[in-house]
Amino acid sequence: MIILSKSKLPEVIDLFSGCGGLALGFQMAGFCVTHGIELMENAVKNANYNLSIKRKEKGLHICGDITQLSESIFKNQIGPNGCIVIGGPPCQAYSLIGRAKLNSLMDEGSFLDDKRGFLFEDFLRFAIGLEAKAVVMENVKSCTAYGKLNVPEKVAEILERCGYTVYWTILNSADYGVPQIRERMILYAVKGDNVEPVLPKPTHSGKWFGGLYSGIGLTDLCNSGECRHFIMPRMRRKIQPRWLTVEEAIGDLPELHARAGSQYSPHSMNLQMDYVSEPQNDYQRMMRENTGMGVTANVYRNTKRDFPIFALMNEGDNFIQAVEIAERLFQEACRRQGVKAGTEAYDRLRKEIVPPYSTEKFLSKWKKLEGDKPSHTLVAHLSVDTYSHIHPWEPRGISVREAARLQSFPDDYIFQGSMGDAFKQIGNSVPPLMAKGIAIALKEALRKQAKNNGFSDKDTE
Repeated sequence: MIILSKSKLPEVIDLFSGCGGLALGFQMAGFCVTHGIELMENAVKNANYNLSIKRKEKGLHICGDITQLSESIFKNQIGPNGCIVIGGPPCQAYSLIGRAKLNSLMDEGSFLDDKRGFLFEDFLRFAIGLEAKAVVMENVKSCTAYGKLNVPEKVAEILERCGYTVYWTILNSADYGVPQIRERMILYAVKGDNVEPVLPKPTHSGKWFGGLYSGIGLTDLCNSGECRHFIMPRMRRKIQPRWLTVEEAIGDLPELHARAGSQYSPHSMNLQMDYVSEPQNDYQRMMRENTGMGVTANVYRNTKRDFPIFALMNEGDNFIQAVEIAERLFQEACRRQGVKAGTEAYDRLRKEIVPPYSTEKFLSKWKKLEGDKPSHTLVAHLSVDTYSHIHPWEPRGISVREAARLQSFPDDYIFQGSMGDAFKQIGNSVPPLMAKGIAIALKEALRKQAKNNGFSDKDTE
């Protein structure tokens, strides 16, 4: 039976951990993260350093292919309070972007043939094999329609047969103090009965932004017979502060590329740079809580051709506007240099100025952030380029640290490795502040279960 004094919380096993965003949220909520598994070696290094080593603890995340590992690997190392299994099985096969890419790469079949679509089975194998007291699974919202399979409902049915009370919902990270609109499916499972479903309590509201956020038809999901384990997220209150904006999130970070003609500086990931100001709001203060006067990971991509285009784009502009600007710059350059159409010089100059992409395919792949609104969803594709998140007032893509801020990683979260590795890990992460809300709700569900089973409030404090 679970008694929830701080020293008796179940420990956390972190599967598909990435660099540790979900685990960091649980750690912030008072849980002890003891073990984890992740396939990417550099992500394991970052998770171990930030979650354990810098706290003077031994890093126990391991690098490995979960499909090749036994679910009993940690069983003899789990303490008497048991464990909670958390994680987000890879979402590439579920996401709309991932589906299109997979279909383009496959000679036969479709995204449904991608084995990553069924890694939730290994997640369940570990959760059930370790006799987890509770389970939390995160994924993209489109996992509810993976072909004919509703992944959270399938997972819920399996766990229910194993004695768990299961429920899932869709949460938006902006509601939990993250300066980013990011919708994710969150599934909770608690072993045993007498479980009252508890969902995270929103701390911020999007009502101040009018039509910016249209939702996803949550009522339809709730009323669907195929979604019997789905419950509506907790409602936002009118008195809550509005969603955090991009400017509020990154406005104190170092200036890196002031003008289109500025010289590109290839900083190293571990170079510490000064903040441009004192913290201007509570979010910046929270991000800087454990740092000194400087911050690392202020690196961005050298997209020399596109800096002049970025400089002329308005906030909110996409690739359509970018191409129009590029064409205008090209024509001006032709007149200035006396270059005529149909010549090699003309073709060469066009290549130097105009992005060679289709406006039909790249419409949403370029987007300039709007400083007075939350960011749109960060994605793992940032590891390839950062055109999807162009800085709102500097003519460049966002830096690694700016991406981390938009995902709510604090400034003392150190990203070791390459720029591409860091961008990928950040884009794949669960925002730590959202994860903290998820963890607090689970703790409350466990506390209520213990109370319903006869333990007093004193026992569960």
